[in-house]
Amino acid sequence: MSLSQSPLIEVRRIPGKGRGVVAREFIPADTVIERCPVLVVKEQEIDESILMSYVYCWGRGTVAVALGYGSLYNHSYEPNAYYEDVGQQTKVFTAIRDIEPGEEITINYNGEPENKTDVGFPVLERVTRTKKKTASRNGKASGSNGRASTNGKAATTGKKSRSKKKTIRAK
Repeated sequence: MSLSQSPLIEVRRIPGKGRGVVAREFIPADTVIERCPVLVVKEQEIDESILMSYVYCWGRGTVAVALGYGSLYNHSYEPNAYYEDVGQQTKVFTAIRDIEPGEEITINYNGEPENKTDVGFPVLERVTRTKKKTASRNGKASGSNGRASTNGKAATTGKKSRSKKKTIRAK
């Protein structure tokens, strides 16, 4: 499978959160936003590095760094997108609902969009819309740019497994 950068999204500074992934144009529900190859590494090899703030749990003692923008999506308990592991080393990010241009795209780090399990850092629940330089709109959505510690096990659904995001510290 060939992979290319998605024209639907870009990375911007999100007020109060650091960087985040934002829609460049209208994204209809069920649209694949991005397909990201992942690099699987032993957790102990990057445990003390900044990369631990951007990894997903992968398997016994391993973590995955999602390339593309895959490791930059912020967390929300009311996400507008979700991710799945497909193939051997690829994550696919898909819109749960329609996403407006300028709206931040968020995922639930617990692996399942409806999973409200604590992620280990304070979570802001508000929609963040950004224009070229500024942001903000009332509503629901995302959280911190930090990542949550998980137990290293992949979350599963009746269909495909969705791995959990893992990280050590919030930004």
